[in-house]
Amino acid sequence: MAETTVAETTVAEVMAELAGLEDPRMREVNEKHGDDHGVNLGRLRALAKRLKTQQELARRLWATGDTAARLLATLICRPKAFERVELDAMVREARAPKAHDWLVNYVVKKSPHAEELRLAWLADPDPVVASAGWALTAERVTKKPEGLDLAGLLDVIEAEMKDAPDRLQWAMNTCLARIGIEHAEHRARAIDIGERLEVLRDYPTSPGCTSPFAPIWITEMVRRQHDE
Repeated sequence: MAETTVAETTVAEVMAELAGLEDPRMREVNEKHGDDHGVNLGRLRALAKRLKTQQELARRLWATGDTAARLLATLICRPKAFERVELDAMVREARAPKAHDWLVNYVVKKSPHAEELRLAWLADPDPVVASAGWALTAERVTKKPEGLDLAGLLDVIEAEMKDAPDRLQWAMNTCLARIGIEHAEHRARAIDIGERLEVLRDYPTSPGCTSPFAPIWITEMVRRQHDE
């Protein structure tokens, strides 16, 4: 019982500190992107560095449902300590885009359950969950493509990306670009699919940043590889 009390007190202290970092103007900006928090991410990372790895605290912070607390949880957790069923539930709970992205990138990708979850999520009817499956697939396209049916992935992207909901569309587009960048034998087809579907063609891109429009993204990254 004493251990539970300590953990709960720690959660309360962390939540109070997060509340102190809240900036109403930042929340206003973040909410335009669907993220309901106003904490500067640099300060959040500094807090995580101070707390260090604390798996049980991470679990309890995630359970609060607060987006800033969930972001912090992904930074102080031990990714390999989560069970498959836990990660599946967490991805379904993470509706704020930033919490979803950090969970997939900082936690699930490092989990021994990543491949099993990737396959399950790709076929999930929930587009947000499916987007996690496509994000993991894009990671495999880049780092461990052995065994992937790249032509088959392009078939699915060609058939479904145009009409997919935003977050699923973004993840499928990332996978399309990664196939084109990393696999020369599929590059022409990947660029052609991007040109025909025109997904993210007009996406606003800051000066100095590469457009997420797949044909531009692929061409630019391949050029950089050749320049190195």
